[in-house]
Amino acid sequence: MPVARLRGVIEEKGDDWLIVGVGGVGIVASVPAPTADALAPGDAALLYTHLHVREDALTLYGFASAGELRLFEQLIGVSGIGPRAALALLSALDYAHLTAAIATGETDALRRVPGIGQKTAERLVLELRDKVTPPVEPGAAPQPARPERDAELIGALLGLGYSQQEAIAAAAEAAGDGLPLEERIRAALAYLAR
Repeated sequence: MPVARLRGVIEEKGDDWLIVGVGGVGIVASVPAPTADALAPGDAALLYTHLHVREDALTLYGFASAGELRLFEQLIGVSGIGPRAALALLSALDYAHLTAAIATGETDALRRVPGIGQKTAERLVLELRDKVTPPVEPGAAPQPARPERDAELIGALLGLGYSQQEAIAAAAEAAGDGLPLEERIRAALAYLAR
């Protein structure tokens, strides 16, 4: 029996997972980094969920909105995109930017996400371009927007071994408009060294 939604209290959290207490049971859900960042232990949460079944594991994925869940399910329907890659896409690019990148064929933005190469980015655009609709209202995106250039910086920091949460926080601190990527990486590394 699939789990459609999960409502409870956050008991513990990590960079990309939450433990949600529901009726005395702690349920682990893998979530995009912005969703994990937005919640703290003790917060009430409602997650839209997808139960991924494999021979050796059952994994529950949770999302802040039904739109994010729908996009996740579309992403894993693309050949070569598994649940972890789909979660990485939703972590590096917010819902609005990810849907816009797919709809407009911005393969460069998609390739900046760790694990997404040129062929995979092109396949995403080819298979999903007509199926995704970016939000048109400013408040329609489920998470605050991060510029495309943050995805490149976050990807670089992830490649250096930092966690997603550390990379996202450092990217926010190194938000110098007009600075080249190399200087933003230096600023992010200086922030992380503190």
